[in-house]
Amino acid sequence: MLARFSVAYEQFCRLLVAIFVVNVAILAHTLMGAVVLGVFPSFAAAQATFRAWVLSEDRSMRAKEVWTTFHGFWKSEVKSANLFGWPLIILWAVVIVDYYVMNWHARGDFDIMVSVFSSLVWVVRANYEERPAWIVRTTLAMIVARPLCSLLQVGLLILTVLVWVQWPGILMVFGLSLPMFCTSWIIYSFGRLPGMDIHDRMEQSTGCARNQTS
Repeated sequence: MLARFSVAYEQFCRLLVAIFVVNVAILAHTLMGAVVLGVFPSFAAAQATFRAWVLSEDRSMRAKEVWTTFHGFWKSEVKSANLFGWPLIILWAVVIVDYYVMNWHARGDFDIMVSVFSSLVWVVRANYEERPAWIVRTTLAMIVARPLCSLLQVGLLILTVLVWVQWPGILMVFGLSLPMFCTSWIIYSFGRLPGMDIHDRMEQSTGCARNQTS
């Protein structure tokens, strides 16, 4: 029991270090890309790094490995992430302005939908090498088809704002990387996304256990 607790505690501490390193990497690489060209590759690299951590066998990535992984993903995403992110921002700007002009009295639900989509789309993109239109359609379909996942993401967004207001030090230390990791974990646990699904890991573990007992 004590040994199991020690292992779990060590993994938790390493996770916190990984989230902190990703936060520093997001800031550093955003500045490396002069902000305009660095912010979207940083988002893409963060979610790709968290995906690599979630799918790793022992989840024991050290700080240097986290940084190296992030930097590798960032370099490969400089062009594609900007080609995905900026058109998406422009499209959202047009839709949001049009919606607010026509529905200025009922903007709360729409704000939540935009926030949820913007959080989930980068996780979906990190999992598939597909065209932007396919990524957008898949994200929208997941929001509708996985209501529990969507509700948990709404709760995460609300909780994030409350925590940042109550304890601004958490924002300073972990920044956006903490809610980004939580988003990855929500999708991994409840999104049933092929290639990033906790049930695949559970089935593999069950299969290995059966082979050992047989």
